Amino acid sequence: MAAAAPPPPPTAAPEPNMVPPLITPIGFPVFSRIRLATPSDVPFIHKLIHQMAVFERLTHLFSATESNLASTLFNSRPFQSFTVFLLEVSRSPFPTAVDSPDFTPFLKTHNLDLPIEDPESYNFTPDMLNDVVVAGFVLFFPNYSSFLAKPGFYIEDIFVREPYRRKGFGSMLLTAVAKQAVKMGYGRVEWVVLDWNVNAIKFYEQMGAEILQEWRVCRLTGDALEAFDQVNI
Repeated sequence: MAAAAPPPPPTAAPEPNMVPPLITPIGFPVFSRIRLATPSDVPFIHKLIHQMAVFERLTHLFSATESNLASTLFNSRPFQSFTVFLLEVSRSPFPTAVDSPDFTPFLKTHNLDLPIEDPESYNFTPDMLNDVVVAGFVLFFPNYSSFLAKPGFYIEDIFVREPYRRKGFGSMLLTAVAKQAVKMGYGRVEWVVLDWNVNAIKFYEQMGAEILQEWRVCRLTGDALEAFDQVNI
């Protein structure tokens, strides 16, 4: 009877892998907040409106001043008349405290592939001791639909500054207004868009908005409006 073969020599233990494991980068986190604007925000609102006028090629129609805005925007409770939401961004998380009983701010974290370069941030910083920067705004007010027999909101302006576009901030502003409309039982939210702004049109359609091609905006302003003061009814 043949002797059993000796067992094979033990396999040498593998050398420990000294290469550190790959870590998936988390990108560049940016924290955002949408809150109610206050009278102290008027200088930023004025700058944002001017930048919007430049973007829309309508600076020849721009005559707003900080004084005019301060005297007209904050005379009523929010959502009963003219209301402004401000979009702010920061590299640090925002506090969860509620600044106003009328509105709970929306907070969101964005993990971006690249940091945001904002050469004008110093002009849009409410507090020089922190890194909060005003990045956009939406201005809206109530209107009424006789067809629905319900009030709604009309968005006069919605604007995101150039360094912060295509990152989801515009949808936050629009969503904030739509959520408030639903909360108040309103029937619709509407606004206008320039026909050449194809990027905005595509964005609004992706958000579920219907573009009403058959409607045209009619406007009386300036001398044409003032002339009606002399008309006998």
